[in-house]
Order: sequence, then structure tokens, then C-alpha cells
Amino acid sequence: MNAPHPTTPAVARDDKLLKVLIAAPRGFCAGVDRAIRIVELALERFGAPVYVRHEIVHNRYVVESLKAMGAIFVESLDQVPDGVPVVFSAHGVPKTVPAKAEMRGLDYIDATCPLVSKVHRQAERAYEAGRHIIFIGHAGHPEVVGTLGQLPDGAMTLVESVDDVAALAPVDAEKLSFLTQTTLSVDDTRDIVAALQHRFPAIAGPRGEDICYATSNRQEAVKAIAARCDRMIVIGAPNSSNSLRLVEVAERLGTPAHLVQRGHDVDPAWLDAIGTLGITAGASAPETLVREVIDAIAAVRPIAEEVVVTAEENMVFKLPRGLEAA
Repeated sequence: MNAPHPTTPAVARDDKLLKVLIAAPRGFCAGVDRAIRIVELALERFGAPVYVRHEIVHNRYVVESLKAMGAIFVESLDQVPDGVPVVFSAHGVPKTVPAKAEMRGLDYIDATCPLVSKVHRQAERAYEAGRHIIFIGHAGHPEVVGTLGQLPDGAMTLVESVDDVAALAPVDAEKLSFLTQTTLSVDDTRDIVAALQHRFPAIAGPRGEDICYATSNRQEAVKAIAARCDRMIVIGAPNSSNSLRLVEVAERLGTPAHLVQRGHDVDPAWLDAIGTLGITAGASAPETLVREVIDAIAAVRPIAEEVVVTAEENMVFKLPRGLEAA
């Protein structure tokens, strides 16, 4: 995936040394690693083309790299011809999608992140227990669409804010559960959960945190460096929920932050008259893009890098049965 990339012209705007604090953890999480590997192994096993329903992860560089290997990305199974394999993205899909694939006799591989699948199972258990589910998430996000699609219409109600909680009018306030999207702001979600528990003291919640370890860790890493930075750059896609949340975390701490996808997105004006710059990357952004952005910065000003480690990650998820030995 090391395709050539454009770089920022080497125009010296400030000769003073710029300190660059690089957050760790950053970039790829175990679910993203697994999803990309699934597509790569499917291409090795079945040959091109392999179809992928929706972007396997929200990163244009990753998607374009997999396209170059023979992956074809579509938004609907109707766009998948008969007789070719199809991969479902890491965000998860409604139950109607694999059901439709089976009806057509399509071979499919589910690359849903195991932590998203865990939320799906929790939703099923709550529904079987007769509870109505309040789901905290962002409307229209693929993970939310997939989770809501695990149960019949009307079994879940989506809330996005504390104000949404105030407007809830459940049929039975004693039979409620809540679950959350895995890539939310930890702080925002805490406030929404507190509002739910205040309004509905009997509401049941998951035993563990639904927001995934990678999302939480990356937000904590930003909190650890933002106060030391004059500005922050977050590497990620504009449709990446966890990347957008990193920008919000920095800005709430009073540090201006910019979302970029590639090195050429860095505006040299951002580097004027600052002493310290923070850098992090969303969970769908590969490390090669982190280095690309740092190189673009170094082309404008001399830099001194410092990696700030706030957590160690060693999570690895198993591949789907049948691909392990591909």
C-alpha cells in the first residue's frame, strides 16, 4: 500500500524548530487491521474481483490501495454480480443483507469488527428480555444502520444528544436498555448515559464499555498532548466518526485542530508562529499516512519529534473461519 504520494513544496516559512508531539496510540486498530486483511486474503484465495459492500474502512488511501489489488466497492448487493465473493465492511450490516446474499447464493465474508458484533449480540439479548433499546449514536452512520438493522423496526430508538433523551416517551420506562455506537466521544456519551439514568433509573446498560478500546485510547492520547500544543492535526477521513471525535476532543481543550487525509492537505499557514504541533490519526488511518504528513510538515519547518505514549495496545482479532490458512 505504499503508493507514490504528492508532497508539500519545501517552502521555508519559519526557521525556528517546531516541536511535534505524536500521540500513541494512533492509527489502525485491531478491527481495521482484521478487515483489511480479510479483503487481501479473499483476493488471494478467490482472485480478482472481490466485491466489498461499502468502504471496508473509512479511509480513501486504504480503499484505493485495495481497488488497485482488485477489490470493487459498492453500496448495495444489487451491484454485485452472481458468482463472485462479497465482503461486508467492518462497520456491520443489517440482518437483511446476509439474508439477501444467501437468497442469491452469494459467497460472503463478514468483516464486521468483533466489538461491533458484540453490540449486536447485546441488542438481541435485550430484545429477547422484552426491553426496548435506546441506542446512542449518529444517525446514518453505517455502524448505526447495521446495529438498528439487527432487530425488527421499532425495537430500538436512536438518540444523539442529551436533548434527545429529554424528548423520549417510552411505552414502559421500567423495561429499557441502552447501547452505544463504538466510535463516539467518550465524554459526550457519558453525559447522555447520565441523562438516561437520571430520567429512567431502571434502565439497563451493558456490563462493559461499548465504546471500543481504540476509540477511548485515541481520545485519551489527544487529551494528554492537546494542552501542550498550539495546534493539532488529525489524520483521517471526513466520514470517519472516530477521527472527527479526535478533532472535537482537541478543540474542547482549547487547541485548534484540523482533519487531513494526506500530506498535501497540510496548509503551511497552520505552521506559522507556533512552537508545538500535535499529531494523531484515526483508527482507519495507516501509519504510512502519519509519516507522509510529518514529512510534509518537515518540508515547511525544521521539526523535532516526540512520541507521547499513553497506552499500549496488543489486541488481535481472529480471522473468519476458512481464511486463517489462506
